[in-house]
Amino acid sequence: MAAQFTPEECQKALDIEAMASPPKGKPSPEVKAKMDEQKAARSAFCQEIRDKYGFDAKVGDKKIVKDLLAAAEAVQAAAAAADSISLRPPSGTRDFYPDDMRLQSWLFEQFRAVAHEMAFQEYDAPVLEATKLYQRKAGEEITEQMYNFTDKDNCEVTLRPEMTPSLARMVLGRMQGESGEIKDLLPFKWFSIPQCWRFETTQRGRNREHYQWNMDIVGPQTEKSVITAEVELLAAIVSFFQRLRITSDDVGIKINSRKVLGSILEAYGVNKEQFAPVCVVVDKLDKIGPEAVKEELIAIKVPGESADKILAVLAAKSVEEMEALVKDANVNSDAIAELRQVFKLCEDYGMKEWLIFDASVVRGLAYYTGVVWEAFDRRGELRAICGGGRYDRLLTLYGATKEVPCVGFGFGDCVVVELLKELNVMPDLPRVVDYVVASYDNETYGHSCKVAKKLRSMGASVDMLLLPTEKKVKKAFDYANKAGAQRVAFVGPSEWANGELVRIKDMRKAADAEGAKDDKGVDVPFADLENVDSYLGKPLEAGLSGNAPQAGNATQVTEESAPAPQMDAEAMERCGKVEEWLLQHELRSVLQQCVSQVVLTQGDDPFKELADMLLQYSSGNAVATEAPEEASS
Repeated sequence: MAAQFTPEECQKALDIEAMASPPKGKPSPEVKAKMDEQKAARSAFCQEIRDKYGFDAKVGDKKIVKDLLAAAEAVQAAAAAADSISLRPPSGTRDFYPDDMRLQSWLFEQFRAVAHEMAFQEYDAPVLEATKLYQRKAGEEITEQMYNFTDKDNCEVTLRPEMTPSLARMVLGRMQGESGEIKDLLPFKWFSIPQCWRFETTQRGRNREHYQWNMDIVGPQTEKSVITAEVELLAAIVSFFQRLRITSDDVGIKINSRKVLGSILEAYGVNKEQFAPVCVVVDKLDKIGPEAVKEELIAIKVPGESADKILAVLAAKSVEEMEALVKDANVNSDAIAELRQVFKLCEDYGMKEWLIFDASVVRGLAYYTGVVWEAFDRRGELRAICGGGRYDRLLTLYGATKEVPCVGFGFGDCVVVELLKELNVMPDLPRVVDYVVASYDNETYGHSCKVAKKLRSMGASVDMLLLPTEKKVKKAFDYANKAGAQRVAFVGPSEWANGELVRIKDMRKAADAEGAKDDKGVDVPFADLENVDSYLGKPLEAGLSGNAPQAGNATQVTEESAPAPQMDAEAMERCGKVEEWLLQHELRSVLQQCVSQVVLTQGDDPFKELADMLLQYSSGNAVATEAPEEASS
């Protein structure tokens, strides 16, 4: 028996079953009457179902009711699912949990570091743009992939699918009316890391939303220096790969010229109106192969003979080979010389091994006008890693009175992460923090707040335990280990009462050193927390929590930010022996008293003085403990 029961029929079955429930014992007359009424209603309804769906008379009421209730349960489950909220993000988008965000932030730091090295300035624009900004020319996939809609002001808008049109709009905003002059310092060297949206099939390294590192150069360039901007951007790309420990054995950059290709196509009978559609077809060569490309070229009215010549040029492995193939055609020799110059200058930049000539690289966007490039995975596992080129005519599409030289590239975040995974060079980015601050009980929690505030004012990252340990001090250290803390600052009642001391424990020492389990930490006066490194004998590790300077980032060292002076090796060894003796004998007050005397003396070598003083105590030859009167303050 098979039937698609309606929701109304399912609900009626539920209503009938709810009319009465069989009791455990003998039913009362009232219950018996309800059960008889239920039985009659059930029988009549089951007969309606048999008649409607043509069930055999042998199909009993019990079977029909069972199927109806199962269908009712399915309807209820479907309704519940429709009302529930999916815990997954929309298709093609991502959540960034803290672990993911650390990787994303690290990647953006690499983008920014390279851009700053190249003296580029960061800019941004709204993620929502006017739809017509992207409706440039027919044949581009991007106009079919927009997340566009009509807003409540009846304006046609879209989530930006790419950043370059926004850049063009912003540059035009700096342009002076009819003259077309830009009064700002040129060329513009701008970069951004926008989130972009395209409704397309998701695949490895390509989502419907992604972040894209853009670097663009806008402004005057003479004929003699027209390709120097391209070279500078190629140098930025190579520098980025090198920062990520990716080599030219892993990644290559294919280079071609739309200007050269345009000249060749014109020589082979492709008119200007066909140029953009032909480029879209040529851009599919790696995906669909030469035979399919030829079919599509013929479909857009390119003669078969011309299609064969075009494919022969696209197969050329060098600029020289391509030039030999078109020697009898009227091809723009200046454009070919320009392409040669790109390779020459890139060789001078020391990145020759990264570059490959590929005549089939045209980039899919119609606005490119000159040299174009794509970075690719040499193992062939991934799609294009990044791409860019020259687009001198783009601003005229938006109203510029004259062409403005522009060059730029886009570098997506998704595919580069996949590349890092493929090459096994993913960064190790554990959860880290400089300090975990813990209090012993509610009475010391306020003192812990003071400690946390002071450490933060010193530039440290501090994770404040929100609940006191309540005598279970191990809880604080277990939490610190899981949080990746370098140090624990513990505020106990006896230490605080004995001169506002804060117990500082070095978790790295606890993890690495022999006998670390016996290390109870060092008591540091709250008033002297700025010099906590001198008590521990070493500073915080730079760059672990993100607050200390990262390698490769220029940081100006001022008098306030200069590192604390370090002990020499002999003094550190002697202090280590004294510290062990003090911990064994629990004479922490001795250390506090000696520190006070050294501070008041203000000698040239305070660490050596402290070591000498403590060594005398540990040898039983105590130095005078009468501190000057000022010490009491």
